[in-house]
Amino acid sequence: MDDLYDLGAVVEPLCLWYEENKRSMPWRDAPSPYHVWLSEIMLQQTRIEAAKAYYERFIKRLPDVKALAQVPEEELLKLWEGLGYYNRARNLQKAAKVIVERYEGRIPADYDLLLNLPGIGSYTAGAIASIAYGIAASAVDGNVLRVTMRYLGSEDDISKMSVRKKMERSILTVIPKDKPGEFNQAVMELGEVICIPNGMPLCEECPLADGCQAKREGKQTELPVKPEKKRRRIEKRTLLILEWEGQIGIARRKPTGLLAGLWEFPSMEGHLSLKDIEQFLNKNGISGTKIERMKSGKHIFSHVEWHMRGYHIVLSPDQVPEDKTQDIVPDVIWTEKEELEKTYAIPVAFHSFLRQIIR
Repeated sequence: MDDLYDLGAVVEPLCLWYEENKRSMPWRDAPSPYHVWLSEIMLQQTRIEAAKAYYERFIKRLPDVKALAQVPEEELLKLWEGLGYYNRARNLQKAAKVIVERYEGRIPADYDLLLNLPGIGSYTAGAIASIAYGIAASAVDGNVLRVTMRYLGSEDDISKMSVRKKMERSILTVIPKDKPGEFNQAVMELGEVICIPNGMPLCEECPLADGCQAKREGKQTELPVKPEKKRRRIEKRTLLILEWEGQIGIARRKPTGLLAGLWEFPSMEGHLSLKDIEQFLNKNGISGTKIERMKSGKHIFSHVEWHMRGYHIVLSPDQVPEDKTQDIVPDVIWTEKEELEKTYAIPVAFHSFLRQIIR
């Protein structure tokens, strides 16, 4: 085994600082295994303040593992709407079903068993084990890596799994056995409010400042080291917001790939002009329609940007075939605007267009 990182000196000042400065959060104030698990999955891509409302809504509808296991997927995804990465919600339910079937609905108090559940990696398993059950397990996320690498002045590449594993082993050697959850949360908290990722960290408020190598060398903004992000690919898309007698047409996306299985407005590649849209409709025998260009939209994913143009197309009743759909875009279903907003999981990417038709 390679040499471990030396982190023994951070334990006492961090825990003292956390005890005096920890913020109140709904999942922190009631740290049941279910609450910790749910919050950690939500917070993987969402800021704390934004996550609170989603968390409260989710817990109100699905208060325990059994409820999560039984909820229809459509409703689950609607509850998750706006949090992104919808497979995380699906994995929550997969894991909940395993917990109900194998563990009588009780989340196991065992790091290795947690690690074997769908959607739970080493960080989430460590967070649940340490915070909810008081088990000495490390929980290394981006905040933890940023704090520790700056403190150590380490130039190891944090994108490498070997570096993350080494940090997990190092923390495991120093984590206080009587308060592992408090220690793990202390490092995370420091990374969220003091040792921040963008811009200069608030070193004058940091309990680790005296021993921090990055501060001593003036390298706070240079660490931690991670590879430069690849430029996102730009995709141009044209959305067809179809309206037929007050109902809106939506289609389900493919079961694999980006936003898999969610609902969207029918779309076409590229940016089509008003003339292009008119020709498309005429080609399909649709006339007497009202076509309005909508405000454009943009959505950024981790690896791609969608630059979207939309057209609100009000179809004439006498021009639409009995099934109302297939001659225009295959597999479209029609729903009332109120039902669209309440029932169907529409990804945030399309919300700017949704707001333009639901006033």
